[in-house]
Amino acid sequence: MVNIDHSVAAHWHDGFDDAGLRAWAEGLRARLRAPKVSLGLVFMSPKFFPHARETLEVLRVHAQIPLLLGCSSQGLIANAMEVEEDAGLVLALHYLPGSDLKAVRFTQAQIEECSNPAYWHAETGVGAEASNGWLVFADPFSLDAEAWLKQWNEAYAPLPILGGLASGDLAERETQVYLDSEVFEDGGVALSVGGAVRLQGVISQGCTPIGETWTITQAERNIIAQIGNRPAYQRLVETFEQLPPAEQQQARGNLFVGLVINEYLEEFHRGDFLIRNLVGADPTSGALAIGALPRLGQTVQFQRRDAQAATEDMAEMLARAKRELAGGEVLGGVLCCCNGRGRRLFGKPSHDARMVQERLGPTSLTGFFCNGEIGPVGEKNFLHGYTAALALFVRK
Repeated sequence: MVNIDHSVAAHWHDGFDDAGLRAWAEGLRARLRAPKVSLGLVFMSPKFFPHARETLEVLRVHAQIPLLLGCSSQGLIANAMEVEEDAGLVLALHYLPGSDLKAVRFTQAQIEECSNPAYWHAETGVGAEASNGWLVFADPFSLDAEAWLKQWNEAYAPLPILGGLASGDLAERETQVYLDSEVFEDGGVALSVGGAVRLQGVISQGCTPIGETWTITQAERNIIAQIGNRPAYQRLVETFEQLPPAEQQQARGNLFVGLVINEYLEEFHRGDFLIRNLVGADPTSGALAIGALPRLGQTVQFQRRDAQAATEDMAEMLARAKRELAGGEVLGGVLCCCNGRGRRLFGKPSHDARMVQERLGPTSLTGFFCNGEIGPVGEKNFLHGYTAALALFVRK
């Protein structure tokens, strides 16, 4: 069940206009049919960079926001709309009754200093038992996101960590992350969601499985030499040749590898696989190079990624989430989409945002197009590509 009284989201298309933004923020607050704002989430396009701090202060004061987080992006999401060019800003106001919210900033220096999981408990002031999940926005250029995520998986497992890496002025490699009225051009900001509200993730990696599942029988670092005691390249060729001609055409240049994360499942389905790039193939040696470090004995299945596959995957992941909610009350959401999705992938605007509204019901939604998406597969969190990562605020 979606509670539309607990959140509201809107899009401001224009640039910085002090008086206009004041009136707009006040109007948005008036639309929130709740006694107070618990959390504001804001995402801004690069044209706001010179006025980012002023904009944050205007929004905080006039929308009555006690806690505000967000980041920059070239493309923004509000409700059922994705704005991919000249995007302006989007703002969501959330009322999360009974929640315990704690926001922190983290940096590359802390990642390099960390020596054990307890380090992050001390730095954030949040123990694993005090949180129901994390919402994170970070700069991709100054931060080793893979190293950070590995540390937080150890510190907070099995809690979900959801969000994305900011985008902005790519020519200048410049992004921004926001916390209250502060603007940062490095590191990240994270929100622990505790108390009576939890985070539920919907992770759509945009692929459909093809062929059979196999066991990796020989591998070293990112090279898979054998699958099912046969050369890995030969398994790939066999899988491709067994596809119908139409699917072979779809799969050309769009093949990926799916690695099962939880081997204890009785059956493996879509969503149980971590999707990674197939970065090279050697017919002579029979080896495949992938964008991950596979384990000996790990289950693997080849995958196809295209617009049709991404639509199928999104539909199934949203249907699974709706079943898992089982009548739980959704209080709003955040959608973090790869900047390779949108019009680039689907050939039409607002594909993912509209699917969320259609499959889950009218939901106040904000979000942005990312340089990398963060979300769980099984009980472990990963940095993804070409993915839609949806974080839902759900009443426990």
